[in-house]
This record gives sequence, structure tokens and C-alpha cells, in this order.
Amino acid sequence: MSVSNTGERSGDEVVQLYVRDVQGSVTRPVAQLVGYARVSLEPGETKTVEFTVPPTRLAFTARDMRRVVEPGEFVFWTGTSARPAHEAVSVNLTGSVHPIALTDERVIAVTHS
Repeated sequence: MSVSNTGERSGDEVVQLYVRDVQGSVTRPVAQLVGYARVSLEPGETKTVEFTVPPTRLAFTARDMRRVVEPGEFVFWTGTSARPAHEAVSVNLTGSVHPIALTDERVIAVTHS
């Protein structure tokens, strides 16, 4: 996502990354905040923000009380609130249901340039 400062003063913007599980085996949030980045911008400056999301970040507690990631379609979007403000991207996870261990990586990497 590109973010720009169109004002005359330097400032910060918080870019937020949301996801929706299109068809999970349990009820999931319509908009789940999974990452964010505070970006400092000078007047007239534009930066590109990229999020790298490990599949384990999409885990939830299943009916059997285990943390799992299910295959299926996930829709991601960015904005400054939960309302979709920018183009959404659909991603399909494939494979079987994956149980999550305490050692599994869940941190989202963020870069901006």
C-alpha cells in the first residue's frame, strides 16, 4: 500500500492490515486486525508499506479448543480503519488443517520505503 503526506507538515500515519476468513468452520470476525505500521512522512513524501503474513497468524481456536489454521479463502485489505479503503486481495490457503504449536512464528514482518 502507498501512503502519502499531502499536507504542509511532517506527520505519521498508521496503516492497518485486516483479514476476513470467507468460510471458516467456526464464526470468525468480519474484520480482524492482524498487523499495523506507523509510518513517518515528510510533506509531499510517499512511502510503500508491505506486510508479510505467516499463515500461522490466521489461526483461531477450533471447536475442540485447539489453535489451528484451516485451508480456505482469506480476504486482506489495508486502511486507516476497519472499513475497506483500498483494494482487497484474496488469498487461498491449501492443505489440511494445521495445529499451531507455541513455537510457531506468528509475527508479521513490515517494511516501508
